[in-house]
Amino acid sequence: MKIGILGAGSIGATLTRRLSTAGHQVKVANSRGPETIPADLLASGARAVHASEVAADVDVLIVSVPLNRVPDLKPLLADLPDDAVIIDTSNYYPMRDDQIKALDDGQPESLWVAEQYGRPVVKAWNAITSPSFDTKDSTPGTPGRIAIPVAADSDTDRALGMALVEETGFDAVDAGTLADSWRQQPGAPGYCTDLTRDELLAALAKAKAARSPQRRDLAMTVIAELTTDPLGDLGEDFLVRVNRLIYN
Repeated sequence: MKIGILGAGSIGATLTRRLSTAGHQVKVANSRGPETIPADLLASGARAVHASEVAADVDVLIVSVPLNRVPDLKPLLADLPDDAVIIDTSNYYPMRDDQIKALDDGQPESLWVAEQYGRPVVKAWNAITSPSFDTKDSTPGTPGRIAIPVAADSDTDRALGMALVEETGFDAVDAGTLADSWRQQPGAPGYCTDLTRDELLAALAKAKAARSPQRRDLAMTVIAELTTDPLGDLGEDFLVRVNRLIYN
């Protein structure tokens, strides 16, 4: 499968390594140019390209950038084939992304992203921390294997997203349509809490839309009070521990 990955941050980098290792034809781009893509990301055959090239002639485009950059990306999709699938990994954090009224009013983030692109999207790989994604992959059937939710309006597109999630080393959980994708957003019990398939299904079911933004913001306040480096100085499971405490 031909896969383009836009964004070479923590999640995008791991996606590049895993999907190219799985045998896909992967090209990766960031906003700074192909010469800035680390060589280790290309060791399994991925190619570094300019952002203007990443959407051309692909079956899947994975966009892994901060949500506040999404509105500026539509021109980069001009060459995306009509039948290509877009997978979005972003999350809304008002303190980082500035206030977006539609999201503050309760619109699911993935529906807003789809509106910006003018195309449907699949929501995947948003509900796992980058340290967990990088280090906690495992083979199917491994006890305690972590699960990742996947939402999309098209059954076919959702199945494709789930198959790719499995190839990156995690159980894929059918999280329904984009209208229900708020259940995997920041503040919900299934967001970045490293759950198994059965645990994640239960967490998605018990999510409450009204309380998720409050809990998201509370978690960010706690994290800011405790550390200046949430991905490092208190251990790779620090974010998971905070989220489990606050989101459940």
